[in-house]
Amino acid sequence: MIPCQYYSGDWSLMGDETRNRIPLRYNLDMEAQQKTSFRPYLISTLFLFIGGWGGLLLVINNTLPTVWPRWGFFALCMLALTGTALPIIYFFHLRFTPALLINPHIIIRQAIWVGVYATTLAWLQLGRVLSLWIIMGLASGLIAIEWLIRVRERSQWIPPSVSESETPLEPEPSPNPPTTPDI
Repeated sequence: MIPCQYYSGDWSLMGDETRNRIPLRYNLDMEAQQKTSFRPYLISTLFLFIGGWGGLLLVINNTLPTVWPRWGFFALCMLALTGTALPIIYFFHLRFTPALLINPHIIIRQAIWVGVYATTLAWLQLGRVLSLWIIMGLASGLIAIEWLIRVRERSQWIPPSVSESETPLEPEPSPNPPTTPDI
């Protein structure tokens, strides 16, 4: 007996024509993996990466650390680290998340969390307030917020409806059903 997402009966009862029309689970995963591409993220990643790191280079080399260049440093640091984290988080999701569950909003949000976390650490270090406990507390707080957001998204998920053309096929009844001897 071969496991299948749509049919869990005995495969020997089905004819070859019926058996070939049932999509197998691994075929769905392979098709979904081929559809996931980094192309939608490429323009935003390049803009964030080049704009952020290029701007940081200009701010660090060409300005004095007064109020506005300091705020520019934090904003550009956020852009640079978000652009750097976006492809890394995308490939983590591609590797460790099932292909049907990859959501672009989650990938972008987690890349933004990386930028917020690192920029906040830089801001705390500027005031000489940063310590190991603050680093771990801030990381665990952001992880808890992301986990709560994911739980909320999961609770509002509605499974896709299956149309009649995609319904599982019933096995064809055999002309001579097996008989059981009466005891």
